[in-house]
Amino acid sequence: MRQNRFRMVDISSKDDVYREATAVGRLRLRPETAKMIRDGKIEKGDPLSVAEVGAMLAAKNTSQLLPLCHPIPLTKIQTTASVGENYVEVEANVKSTGKTGVEMEALTAATIYLLNVWDMVKKLEKDQKGRYPETWIEYVKVKEKLKG
Repeated sequence: MRQNRFRMVDISSKDDVYREATAVGRLRLRPETAKMIRDGKIEKGDPLSVAEVGAMLAAKNTSQLLPLCHPIPLTKIQTTASVGENYVEVEANVKSTGKTGVEMEALTAATIYLLNVWDMVKKLEKDQKGRYPETWIEYVKVKEKLKG
């Protein structure tokens, strides 16, 4: 009989505690694409609005994407974005009162936010061979974590 090589951590005995995490990330783009986002000229619509909704859905569904992540009750999900000369940067803040932290939810929200923007501008980012030489997601990381 094969034993499991992994398991979900048992958090049954832990008390509910206020938890908050903020994750950040950046999507590098061509300067022309960033300008079109700022000017509201993306063919599919406003990528920042779509990305905000996608980030909320992603945070709420993190435990379905990461098999060992506990489903937790989220009390707030908020994204704040800025469009620079050649990038979109997002900050995703997630709050909960529960037995485990919200870092994975914040990281998932930030990453999915950026993927949604990429999806909406990919037509503008492709080169003649269909590649993305000037497009990449960088430094998605936990900026801040609070507990208690």
